[in-house]
Amino acid sequence: MRSYRCYFITTAALLCLLPATLCAQEFSTIRRTVNAPPKPSGTTPRTPDGHPDLTGVWNGLGDNLLGVPNQIANDGVSIDSENSSHDIATGTQIATFPRNTTRGLNNEQGERAASLLRRVGSNRPIYKPQYWDMVKEFDQSANEEDPSNNCMPAGIPRAGIPSYIGQYPNSFIFIYPGQGGLIATQTMYRMIPADGRKHTPLEELDGTYTGEGIAHWEGDTLVVDTWGFNSSTWFDQIGGYFHSENMRVIERFHRDGNTLTWTATVEDPDVLLEPWTTTPRVALLNPKPDAVLPESLPCSERDLTHTVTKEHH
Repeated sequence: MRSYRCYFITTAALLCLLPATLCAQEFSTIRRTVNAPPKPSGTTPRTPDGHPDLTGVWNGLGDNLLGVPNQIANDGVSIDSENSSHDIATGTQIATFPRNTTRGLNNEQGERAASLLRRVGSNRPIYKPQYWDMVKEFDQSANEEDPSNNCMPAGIPRAGIPSYIGQYPNSFIFIYPGQGGLIATQTMYRMIPADGRKHTPLEELDGTYTGEGIAHWEGDTLVVDTWGFNSSTWFDQIGGYFHSENMRVIERFHRDGNTLTWTATVEDPDVLLEPWTTTPRVALLNPKPDAVLPESLPCSERDLTHTVTKEHH
């Protein structure tokens, strides 16, 4: 059984080594054989008040719900070469079959491989013992239980890095394009004040998918503190990682040249034993000065009543 499982894990690792065509416009010709974060280049622009300028379309090597190589990095596995992979959190080496073909996998094969490999990373939220059965049931029955199959917003922190950031002296605009097809989520936006205000008391808020976010700067890092969520989203694309309405999310955005690094720390004492911090994610700035976000594909719910397998996405 052990060798059988290892076979699938190592086979799944091949997915990251195959060329991946990106959806972003001028990045569509970039091909990747590893999923290590890109190295920053260029200088970091600053606004008149001295803070890094985060404004731009951040869809290069896109940190979004699509793009399997990037998802695998998000979940803590780094494919370093065709023969070497490691767990980002612990450094543990993961066996990877040598790549002997450039033929891509079809959607079904790719999803099977990705769902296996993305479960190898060790950076996972730790739930209270009484909730592990619920987590496992949600994960096993993701086709029926995952809110993203019903055209619901991805929520925070699942949405990751916004594809567009607009920065103003006292506020930020974040835009997250919706996804059609295999992953079905609505387009989301967030308007986040950065004027020194305090949070609305939690008991006075009606829970929403994106919560009440308030931003402030810690040095050159933008920190967005959010609470006031509903309980209708998951943490990630896999895993069944649910949360309560008392979740609080602390996001950190740090620009270095043409790269933006994002992490989120989830605090939820109702269901988690301790706060959990995501694996850092990195997106590249779209270099075109006239870059715009394309219209998202329509969100179409899956025909769940006719689902006959437990294939994960």
